[in-house]
Amino acid sequence: MWFADEIIEAWKAIDRGIADAGYTPLRIDQKQHNNEITDEMIAEIRKSRFLVADLTGHRNGVYYEAGFAKGLGIGVIWLCRKDELMISHFDVNHFAIIPWEADKLEDLSNALKNRIEATLGRGPLMPLNPSASTASA
Repeated sequence: MWFADEIIEAWKAIDRGIADAGYTPLRIDQKQHNNEITDEMIAEIRKSRFLVADLTGHRNGVYYEAGFAKGLGIGVIWLCRKDELMISHFDVNHFAIIPWEADKLEDLSNALKNRIEATLGRGPLMPLNPSASTASA
């Protein structure tokens, strides 16, 4: 994703959607390492079950990383802020892109969670029976 201040709140919604689906979110600029950043990105993509690619801002790196993941057979979940959706590159605009709006970020979290669960199932951090996580005395 684009690391611009204007979409930092969207990252929080993306983070929440991934976690709510039972997976551990990772944004590479928040990972502690002492390596070259692109090597670190490639290594993390190789270890991933899926990649979330937000096309907002149409950063070349996002397209590259998503293409690398797809080339490895790793699923990509596509997002884009609604006002930029129509200008996404023709190579990806035929995918089921989740549109989001800055004033409806809860909807983004829910849509992302639902897409992850629909394509990959609940993650390993999610109890099979959500009510089982509450204890009663």
